[in-house]
Amino acid sequence: MPHNHNHEVPSYNKAFAIGIILNVAFSLIEAIYGFLSNSIALIADAGHNFSDVISLVIAWGAIYLAAKKPTPRRTYGFRRLTILASLASAILLLIAIGAILLEAIKRFNEPQPLQGKTIIIVAGIGIIINLITAFMFIKNQENDLNIKGAFLHMLADAGVSFGVVLAGIAIIATGWLWLDPAISILIVVIILIGTWGLLKDSLNLVLDYVPKNIDPVEVKKYFEGLPQVNEVHDLHIWAMSTTEIALTAHLTIPDKDTNDIFLQKVCSDLHEKFGIDHPTIQIEKNNTDEFCTQSSPESI
Repeated sequence: MPHNHNHEVPSYNKAFAIGIILNVAFSLIEAIYGFLSNSIALIADAGHNFSDVISLVIAWGAIYLAAKKPTPRRTYGFRRLTILASLASAILLLIAIGAILLEAIKRFNEPQPLQGKTIIIVAGIGIIINLITAFMFIKNQENDLNIKGAFLHMLADAGVSFGVVLAGIAIIATGWLWLDPAISILIVVIILIGTWGLLKDSLNLVLDYVPKNIDPVEVKKYFEGLPQVNEVHDLHIWAMSTTEIALTAHLTIPDKDTNDIFLQKVCSDLHEKFGIDHPTIQIEKNNTDEFCTQSSPESI
């Protein structure tokens, strides 16, 4: 059974390790300077950074577990954990931005004097650290929701730090303390849009939704276009993990001369055209639908 992402795990191990170490160190520094400079923006940003450290740990653990071998009881291994981890990651982000939003609203009512220079320097370091970490996850984020989650988290952090820098500069220039919470709210909206997509994708995969990059109608058309095949039913497509897709289908083929070469061609076509690497094909001489309680969905 091919684990098509196994060869990429070492490079991610390094990315996760560096990302976690950098962000733990920076969260601590940012929290200390937040207290010293009386900036709730910095303290909130430190909390947000730390929530992302937790997300990185979750994603790393899930990717590690997904590579573990299946057992007689866990026939798919721990692959599904990668989907649950991306869901947990999205939920954590929502909680973090909720906390920032509450803080920002409070700040509108009771603005406090801030040390602009300290804010600019500390948040500036944050931008650099988060962009370095995000960059390490840019490679495969289109193909893996967990890597996308890690990438989004780090990019979001860089955005938050950038907002904090802008607020620091503007506060020094104008003395308008309300700019601090105003910029925080703008950043929260930007993060919310990205997180919402991640949450939706993760939830869909948990519910065995056909992955977004696959058109089930096209898959059915492909099967129906095979010269030997009379009919297709019980077609199911779902994600086994954030990187692997499985399919089951019943094909009615009256001519019983179909052999392994036919199946090999189907498997290689499914891989090439749709990125499906775990197909299970049942071949029948006649339509045996009456024996199968679960027929294929009507809309397909």
